[in-house]
Amino acid sequence: MTISAEVIADSISPDGVRITTFELEYPRFIHAELMTHRAFSRNAASSRAIPVARMIELVKENPAMPNHWGKNQPGMQAKEECNEPVSLYLRWEMEEDDPDMMQTAEFTGTREEAWLTGLNLAVEVAEGFATGGYHKQIVNRLLEPFTHIKVVVTATSYDNWWWLRKHPDAQPEINDLAEVMWEVYEISKPVLLDGPDDWHLPYYKDGYLKFENHDHWEQEKAEALAISASCCAQVSYRKLDTSPEKAAMIYKRLIESTPCHASPFEHQASPTTLHVTDMNALMPMGFTHIAPEKLQANDAPQRWEIWSGNFRGWIQHRQMIPGNVCTEYTND
Repeated sequence: MTISAEVIADSISPDGVRITTFELEYPRFIHAELMTHRAFSRNAASSRAIPVARMIELVKENPAMPNHWGKNQPGMQAKEECNEPVSLYLRWEMEEDDPDMMQTAEFTGTREEAWLTGLNLAVEVAEGFATGGYHKQIVNRLLEPFTHIKVVVTATSYDNWWWLRKHPDAQPEINDLAEVMWEVYEISKPVLLDGPDDWHLPYYKDGYLKFENHDHWEQEKAEALAISASCCAQVSYRKLDTSPEKAAMIYKRLIESTPCHASPFEHQASPTTLHVTDMNALMPMGFTHIAPEKLQANDAPQRWEIWSGNFRGWIQHRQMIPGNVCTEYTND
């Protein structure tokens, strides 16, 4: 089983707000738990995009398995491990309406052997569906319990994640994920980005772009944003191609599709030091809402932080793109 974390971009604003992008790999069976953290921007490998033959190859090479085989007990946490043998009795009909024509198989083995038996059966059924002409968005669902998933995550705060998941009560696999994320987060040194034209850019060079005063700056910035967004999109279906040509093609496809595929644009961000004391103040482009800062001293006026999507202290690239979300749906 694979659980890994790598910091691919790490930046900090003049106000001290850190934004970090991780590339993660972990068993898909804990993916739903990561998805409950709404402060995260994320893009993930898709079962709808990976060919069936490749998916089968991946689960055979490196099947996802529990790393703590919890013993049954009341509640959500299994404190004690179970190492009892597992017995399976498999039977299936060979002909319709004839109960005597049954194929049976009995199996008793270790917990790991039983889990892999389940994998082999899932592979057989998946191959049957594939041979029957079914699309990978159907077939690969049968294999998901045994797969790993690659995910890109960006956030301006991981505090709630550490609090809940780097904790003994968390499921052991997601606790392990939080622990390896914490290890690389602690040793990573964020780069100070202090200008409105500086950008946090996962997968682009060293993970950031600083303003340079030259004639081709706007072109360079646009190309850097396109490369970063396209690579965040590519994590869902292929190895990364960081060439400007590939970036331009994918960027165009993401922007011009209907509906717009905007989630890969959530990982790029520019720092801001803007605060407001007036709730009725007009917000610049890219900002979406305001929220009170932490409580100030009694004699200090209440200040309001301006947010951009799920980021504070940073303007999210997605929020700069017209039509990045539907707010007036009609059933036409």
